[in-house]
Amino acid sequence: MRSETRLIIVFLALITVINYGKAQTNAAKAGQNDVISSREKVEMLFPGGKTKALILSFDDGMVADNRLVRLMNEYGLIGTFHLNSNKLGTKDYLTKEEVKNIYKGHEVSGHTANHPNLPSLSKIDVIYEVVEDRKELERLTDYPVRGMSYPFGNTNDFVIEAISGLGIEYARTVGDTYNFSIPADFLKWQPTIHLFGKTNYIPNDTANDRRELGQFYQLTTDFLKANSLALFYVWGHSWEYEGPGNKWAEVEKFFKMVSKNPDIFYTTQIGLVDYINAFKNLKFSVDKSMVTNLSSINVFIKMKGKAFNIQAGSTNHIF
Repeated sequence: MRSETRLIIVFLALITVINYGKAQTNAAKAGQNDVISSREKVEMLFPGGKTKALILSFDDGMVADNRLVRLMNEYGLIGTFHLNSNKLGTKDYLTKEEVKNIYKGHEVSGHTANHPNLPSLSKIDVIYEVVEDRKELERLTDYPVRGMSYPFGNTNDFVIEAISGLGIEYARTVGDTYNFSIPADFLKWQPTIHLFGKTNYIPNDTANDRRELGQFYQLTTDFLKANSLALFYVWGHSWEYEGPGNKWAEVEKFFKMVSKNPDIFYTTQIGLVDYINAFKNLKFSVDKSMVTNLSSINVFIKMKGKAFNIQAGSTNHIF
């Protein structure tokens, strides 16, 4: 073979090797875009891929709930209402016959039968208060009652141990966090803030009322502007808005601020519990490229800056 021919063959072979190497490098780079790093986190989004959720929660079941629920319905808001079943039908409380219709479309939850201070009771009495309340509220609403709020917001490890196994899946305190975090323990659930903060806690202290109201609306504005996952949990009592002053107008002002916002997931408390549990129960492959959703709820997640809707009862290839 002539030397010129040999040179041409060697040159062509070299070009082939170089091109093959480039192709392998490009393929590897492309593959890196599709492979999930072990450092890549799976983040929860709220339904619809939203980053904001709102819970409105009210205690006791007094007659002022009539006005409160009508106002919430007018603005398309839903709430969780914690009731004392043995107080229904007494002075200033709703009747048992009213419960099912008034709270239609909302969640009825427990608040104990008689509203005692649970940490001061024996274990059997704690169990009685929770079980009897739950049983009667289930009779009135015709669905399982799965949560509660602690009377006076008071609880301790003894109470939590006593109610475990009674079908209570969440329980709210009144220890405001002033933040938008997701609760780490559903039985020690601390809300974001009391509706209007601590206004009217100190009689005739208008300066304190202005500060508290200002803080409440600042927190509301911060929630509406939040870019990361944010749960705004507001609690209160409808009877607080009765009497002197224009408190119902203030309630309506707040409802206007937070209603009909496409970026907000409006939910009951048990609705959020079910959703978070569905997220926690997602089953991922080792490389995080596949996920199975065993629940009956569509779950939204974010990975590598992308949002994915993991359909209920399905396995999804996400990368």
